[in-house]
Amino acid sequence: MGECPSFYGNVLRIQKSVTFNQVKGIFGFGDSDVIGKIAFPAVQAAPCLSSTFPFIFGNEKVPCLVPCAIDQDPYFRMTRDVAPKLGYLKPALIHSSFLPSLQGADTKMSASDLNSSIYLKDTPKEIKNKINKYAFSGGRETVEMHREKGGDCNVDISYQYLKYFLESDEELIKIEKAYTSGNMLTGELKNILIESISKIVKEHQTNRSKITDDDVKEFMTPRNQCPSFYDSDVIGKIVFSAVQAAPCLSIKFHS
Repeated sequence: MGECPSFYGNVLRIQKSVTFNQVKGIFGFGDSDVIGKIAFPAVQAAPCLSSTFPFIFGNEKVPCLVPCAIDQDPYFRMTRDVAPKLGYLKPALIHSSFLPSLQGADTKMSASDLNSSIYLKDTPKEIKNKINKYAFSGGRETVEMHREKGGDCNVDISYQYLKYFLESDEELIKIEKAYTSGNMLTGELKNILIESISKIVKEHQTNRSKITDDDVKEFMTPRNQCPSFYDSDVIGKIVFSAVQAAPCLSIKFHS
């Protein structure tokens, strides 16, 4: 941000437009919270304004679409209130859903529990074992009961994962009908998920193996995308940096 004056400028404009009482109500800040925490919402909000990136959009006021998880929503609700005050359109949001852990639909994945998640580095065998052993089932206690009453897709993790990873919506509908009617057993549903997940992970691992050190360097090398000066700037602005820096040098001043 220090190398991008447009970014920093918009952060300051947003901070000037939002009161502490407002962020206190939005984020629940208290008197003991550090000022960095209180100031941060403006940093997250600034990229919603197209003038933050003049090297991309120039002076054009471009509408912003923000994909985010629901826990980030307060930041951008604040931004929607501020943007019109600064002369910009309100940003629009697309909320993504959290993918639950294997243990249940209401649980979160945890890095401390290796069995709660499927990792992109997992082998086909590991994926199969995790799903078969740990994926919470919406099936009944016995095969007979399952055939009679059917399974519960609302709590079945294999079905919940297929909502994200199965390409065909029509196939997903067929699976739901078969499982809830009892025609499909939990083991059959898990096998469908194992096949779908294994295919995706294998493709990712294959593509990742093709990445070279040069590819990584290309993406990780900092680029001067936000210059401090432009061709239209006056020369006084350009030379002032040297004027401000000069007193830092250990050369004695002469009267």
